[in-house]
Parts: sequence; C-alpha cells; structure tokens
Amino acid sequence: QVQLVESGGGLVQPGGSLRVSCAASGFISDYYAIGWFRQAPGKEREGVSCISSSDGSTYYVDSVKGRFTISRDNAKNTVHLQMSSLKPEDTAVYYCAARFLKCSPNWNGMAYWGKGTLVTVSP
Repeated sequence: QVQLVESGGGLVQPGGSLRVSCAASGFISDYYAIGWFRQAPGKEREGVSCISSSDGSTYYVDSVKGRFTISRDNAKNTVHLQMSSLKPEDTAVYYCAARFLKCSPNWNGMAYWGKGTLVTVSP
C-alpha cells in the first residue's frame, strides 16, 4: 500500500523555523521525485518545492527561495522541508506528493499524495 505521511507541522512565530517531513512507504521512493505543496485557507494549492530522484535537483517557488530547503534521505525513505524566516503568509496545510523520476516544471503529474500537515505562522 502506497503511503506518504507528513509530520512536523505546528505553530511557529513569524521569523521562526520549522521542519516538515514526508515518510514514504509501499513503493520504491528512490525512483520518485518528491514535491511539497501547500494550500492556504481560501486559496488554491500551489507547488512549493520539489526534489528529483535521479540527480537530486531541487526546485522552489519564488516566494520561498532562500528561506526553504528541501532534502531527501533515501536510506530512510524520507524527504524534509526545512523552513526558516517564516511569514504569516506561509500559513497553510503542507502536502507531500510523489512523481516518477523527475520534478515537473508545471508542478503536475503527481501520482501519490499525503494527507497534509498544518503549519501556522502567527505571533
């Protein structure tokens, strides 16, 4: 059974840091690109970051460049998203998703999705 399980969400103050993680099981995650998406209340879901399986290439949406870092630990089938200098506008449910081999420049074609973890940035 394919599963992606997010963890690490919570409440953090503006300017703070948080790391969310995505644990994969039920498929060979080494061959899959893992992406992070988020959906804020009343807004559409957007792609945040992605890491490819083949060469570890990473991609970020402009609004998080320089603040977020994605990494993967293939031995543990886990992908992390380290978030720093957090802003209230980063508040959202964060989802991880998997796509075969490479990240998509259009953030589409994700085959598997997790259920999300809530990140709230507030004083």
